[in-house]
Amino acid sequence: MWQTPADFSWLSPGWFAWGAWQSYDWANPVYLYALPAVPLLFLMRWLLHLRFRKKLDVALFEGKATWHWTSTLRYIPDLIFGLFLVLILVALARPQKTDETVELTSEGIDIMLVLDVSGSMELTDFSPNRLESAKEVALQFVNGRVQDRIGIVVFAGRAFSLVPLTTDYGLVKESIKDIKLNMISEDGTAIGSALAVAINRLRESTAKSKVCILISDGENTAGSLDPELAAQLAHAYQLKLYTVGIGRDGSVQMGTDSTGAPITVQTGLEEKTLRQLASLAEGQFFRAQDANALSKIFQRINALEKTEVKETRYRDTRDYYQIYLRWAILLLLLWLLLKNTFLTNALED
Repeated sequence: MWQTPADFSWLSPGWFAWGAWQSYDWANPVYLYALPAVPLLFLMRWLLHLRFRKKLDVALFEGKATWHWTSTLRYIPDLIFGLFLVLILVALARPQKTDETVELTSEGIDIMLVLDVSGSMELTDFSPNRLESAKEVALQFVNGRVQDRIGIVVFAGRAFSLVPLTTDYGLVKESIKDIKLNMISEDGTAIGSALAVAINRLRESTAKSKVCILISDGENTAGSLDPELAAQLAHAYQLKLYTVGIGRDGSVQMGTDSTGAPITVQTGLEEKTLRQLASLAEGQFFRAQDANALSKIFQRINALEKTEVKETRYRDTRDYYQIYLRWAILLLLLWLLLKNTFLTNALED
């Protein structure tokens, strides 16, 4: 749809600036290829005129004619007519500007990340340790979400909500970076309590999908709520629970003693419990034995809980050909006016 520039703004010389022409989209760009033909037409006309014009024999007094700058004025009508042709071609090419607005709409997912920060997360079977590896992968997971609300629960011997459900991904990522070992004074693994806090955050959610991702490396050793009962509550509130067991079985180094000798501890994963929790809440259990496997697990969860994003595009196209058409008409009128002045050689026209 063409919209006329207000008042006499079309008379502004800014419409002929190179920057303005670069900003256009051309509906019929083929006409622009004809622009070099305009000066060629005048060249051919001059050559034909030179070859076939009629000459009269006139006797003049002997002398030498001198050049005067006013003789160039006779080229003005041709120049104006050439510009008229150029502007006609530009108008036929239909310069346009298109403003495109893209609207993204989606039914977001509500996700609670439940992260174990107990002392066993300090073990170095993951580099640099289990907790830092889990934090790094969680950051990557947050970067891959669109229009989803994400919250964080941390737990050790007790659990608390670190970040409520929010789409402020900057806040979520900064909070993940601030998570550290011993941030909860009471050590242990209160899985049931952690799930209860997450359920409390998600139970009133109206999202199409509610997901809880539990990352832990041990069995339930603390808290007052049985993890299986918490998983059944999650299912009752239509929450989906993914459990991620992090760690290897066997001997794992855990720092050094006062003499500098490495300390090794025996570690194992209570896989049966984590599997059962995921099954009760219609989720899945994943076993991560290194950082690469943990990253792949989060990629799988990301694929399973994909947010459907709908894209709507609005295009507003404005034509500017009438500006150049008006200039062309103005130049045509000026050319017709000059044809009746001393600038035109009536004998050669």
